[in-house]
Amino acid sequence: MQLVAVDYTAENAQEAFVQSLRETGFGVLKNHPIQQSLVQSIYDNWQGFFDSEEKQDFLYNKGKQDGFFPQSVSEVAKGFTKKDIKEYYHYYPWGQCPDALRPQLDQYYNEANTLAKELLGWIESHSPADVSKHYSQPLGNMIKDSDQTLLRVLHYPPLQGDEELDAIRAAAHEDINLITILPAANEPGLQVQAKDGSWLDVPCDFGNLIVNIGDMLQEASGHYFPSTTHRVINPEGTDVTKSRISLPLFLHPRPDVKLSERHTAGTYLQERLKELGVI
Repeated sequence: MQLVAVDYTAENAQEAFVQSLRETGFGVLKNHPIQQSLVQSIYDNWQGFFDSEEKQDFLYNKGKQDGFFPQSVSEVAKGFTKKDIKEYYHYYPWGQCPDALRPQLDQYYNEANTLAKELLGWIESHSPADVSKHYSQPLGNMIKDSDQTLLRVLHYPPLQGDEELDAIRAAAHEDINLITILPAANEPGLQVQAKDGSWLDVPCDFGNLIVNIGDMLQEASGHYFPSTTHRVINPEGTDVTKSRISLPLFLHPRPDVKLSERHTAGTYLQERLKELGVI
């Protein structure tokens, strides 16, 4: 099995994309509306930010979770003990951000949210009736006016050779949210776990857009759409000297949105954040 990029403009794009999500939890799009030039410019500008000491002026707010998270407080994936080898910035439209970098992030945030609403419509349209009847409202409406949707600018620094044994850039994990939208990073490394336990490389051609199911959509769909385990492995050879930047947008419903009989989006998020030790 392999992940194949679906042409966003093709007549069968919706069916092929949703089928990929159903089978693997991941879908890859090419010829989509997000401008490659915008993504590249964000990568370039934020590489400069992570290379500077300015980042220390935007340290994260523990309560709000916006701002810069240094490697010293990097996440530990559920079931793991080693911190991921990464640093990152949490951007919300209402949160802190360097003035010079805000307009681009805001543009990308809005464009990716618009595309996400369309893709959620595709998912709902191609959900079987016995699955979609459990959606408490249209999937696209779940993210409408949400202030919880998070844009994370991720920086995986060059490896120095003194990293903790078994530590990798992002240990195997699942996302908490509804869906995640991710432009292909500037370096390879993203892998998704197949049903047989093997690891598949996610197509990383620059210009591709990667979409994956999160735990909240898995919950809302009664596990029809799987929240699939994925990771970012360490580079080898000369690639160890290269930074890797990626730009995942985690689409979160409003906290009051009902996901299932057991959970609203708010209660589900709180439960998972406690499990991860974030709160």
